[in-house]
This record gives sequence, C-alpha cells and structure tokens, in this order.
Amino acid sequence: MKINTISPQDNNYLQIINTIALVPKKLHYIGYLPQHRVPTVAIVGTRKPTRYGIEVTHTLASDLARKGIVVISGMALGVDAIAHKATIEAGGTTIAVQANGLERLYPATNRQLGESIIANGGAIISEYEPDVSARAHQFLERNRIVSGLADAVLITEASARSGTLNTARHALEQGKDIFVVPGNITSPLSAGCNQLLRQGAIP
Repeated sequence: MKINTISPQDNNYLQIINTIALVPKKLHYIGYLPQHRVPTVAIVGTRKPTRYGIEVTHTLASDLARKGIVVISGMALGVDAIAHKATIEAGGTTIAVQANGLERLYPATNRQLGESIIANGGAIISEYEPDVSARAHQFLERNRIVSGLADAVLITEASARSGTLNTARHALEQGKDIFVVPGNITSPLSAGCNQLLRQGAIP
C-alpha cells in the first residue's frame, strides 16, 4: 500500500484541521482523501461494547453513511471498527486515523478492515512518520485529529474512564457539537455517556 504525504493546507477537506491544537504540518495517508469538504461525523466509543453498543453504533453509522456523510474513527477494536464496517456495508466513505506510522496498521487484527476501507474509497491517515510504532500517549494525541477532522462527534458507548472522553474534551475545545447515545444507568459502559449528557451533550 502506497503511503502518500500531504500538507493539510493543500486539500480543502483537510483544511478544517487548522482549528485544532498543535496543527500537524503534514499528514501521511493511504487511500483516497475527499478533495472538497463534505459533512463528516466522528464515531467513537469503548473497545468492548455491549450488544446495545454494537447495535446502536451499527445503526447510526449506516444511517449517516446512507446520507452521504463521511464517518471518521480510529480503527480501534470495538466501536471504532464497527463504525468503519457499517459505513462500508452501507456504501459510504470512512476514514481511519492511526496513532502510529502507516507501515504497520494497528491493531494488526484490523489490517483486513484497513484494506477494506481503502478498497471502498476511504483513507487511513496519520501524523506520524511511517516507521513510528504505537505508544500510549500517541492515542491521546491522535484523538484531537479524529475530532478535528469532523464537524461533530458521536459517542455511542463509553465508560467513565474511557479514552473516548479525551476525544470529547478535544471536541469541546474545538467548538464541535457532541452527540451522545444515552445508556442503561446500571451499565458501567454507559457511565461516560450518561456523564456527558448531564454536562450538556446532545442526546
């Protein structure tokens, strides 16, 4: 898979990233980036969704894709992967943002998903040089790009200590709308979502 390099200034779709903290001077990508700005929603959440989380993520990603909205996520296990797959199945375009260089897609178990994203007209992008390995702090850094490239962020299921809430904080700093799926009040995997709703997120 060919790794390309681009300045966000040179692509109308990417220019929205100018509003984020620590704007990357360049992005590496595999696949196909939209040439013009189109509505984009980030879908993020827990790596271990319940049946409820799986169902609502699949439904919402599919509905958005059918409306022509680009779905962006991090290609992680769980909600991220479900959102990417549902978008592809619905005939939509999806973009994955990696927290590592693109020589090796992460996690390795989602390599086939990455190939499917590209085969269906989407892209995988990263701010890191191609040979950089994934490190814990890079996932938090990556989140600002996930929310930064989106017009809004949708959180379908997340615990109170989920890294997803880091993406929500970036989205707030960037002035993005945050949409949250309400969850069972007894479910730890909905505690983060319900907390965000109490703080004013849009149900």
